[in-house]
Amino acid sequence: MRLHRLFARLAVVACLLPGLAWSSGARMADTRGHVSLAGTWTLVAADVLHADGSRSHDYGEAPKGLLLIDRMGHYSLQIYRADRPRFANPDKARASAQEYRAAVMGASTHFGTIAVEPDRHQLVFHIEGASFPNWEGQQQARAYELHGDTLSYRVPPRPDGNVPVSVWRRIGG
Repeated sequence: MRLHRLFARLAVVACLLPGLAWSSGARMADTRGHVSLAGTWTLVAADVLHADGSRSHDYGEAPKGLLLIDRMGHYSLQIYRADRPRFANPDKARASAQEYRAAVMGASTHFGTIAVEPDRHQLVFHIEGASFPNWEGQQQARAYELHGDTLSYRVPPRPDGNVPVSVWRRIGG
């Protein structure tokens, strides 16, 4: 009987631990307590703001993308040009240099953990793996805005002064 009660207590503690870890980590909560980015997001726009104030599409007219964020702040992000050319040969090891370049330049993917700094209006990506290997192990901050189910953020300026802007719409909670 005592063993039965011990297992029951352990089961209750196991159920409470994820919530305790969530509230103590507060990765995804703002200062008011419960604004969360956890969910599934689809890409609405992947644009670039130019130094002259103009705006253009960084990943073509109709980019594709998915951002997944769990309640603990783990994320996976993918952005693709919809118009990336297919390789001429079905064996990707036999692609041309131009095909490889189009594939690499037409995609941006990374995963890791994300933290919200609501007082500074920043998202901080802790990048564990990326299609661009130089990002691995980096922390990258993005200025963000959240309006209902629309999240947008600005990447720090590129060397040429252009600022990438990503806009996402929540499609699942």
